[in-house]
Amino acid sequence: MHKDKDRRILRYLQSDSTLSPAELAERCAISPQSAARRITRLEELGIIKGVTAQIDWQRLGYTVEVSLRFTLDKTHARAFDEFLEAARQVPEVLECQTFLGRVDLRLSVIARDMAHYQEIYRDRILTLPHIAEIEALMHVARIKSDESLPI
Repeated sequence: MHKDKDRRILRYLQSDSTLSPAELAERCAISPQSAARRITRLEELGIIKGVTAQIDWQRLGYTVEVSLRFTLDKTHARAFDEFLEAARQVPEVLECQTFLGRVDLRLSVIARDMAHYQEIYRDRILTLPHIAEIEALMHVARIKSDESLPI
């Protein structure tokens, strides 16, 4: 296994996931068949989990993003599971994260405007189970949004 060639493929895919095996082969100085085999192997190993589209939510009219931090009532044995199961059903929730510490979970929520956010908050967020405390943090600007690793 030539890890340097795999790393080179991964570097190029991180910057442009639409590159074909032939384009990757040319950039990595390997054959297209070798590039295709390496990509398949990296997928089978779970290193490449998939290819996704990055959506500019603001261009689709979603101008409000809020991070909601939750502390749950952990007197219920299934508090985390039930909360996450319900949160996954809210279409405007882009991301769920769990933490160790005072804050148990964070949800990233998008809305078209403040009126829409208030509707989501009132009708979908406040009805989530086992909430003990909520803190809302309004996003002002995204300074860095990069999942690329220095490989």
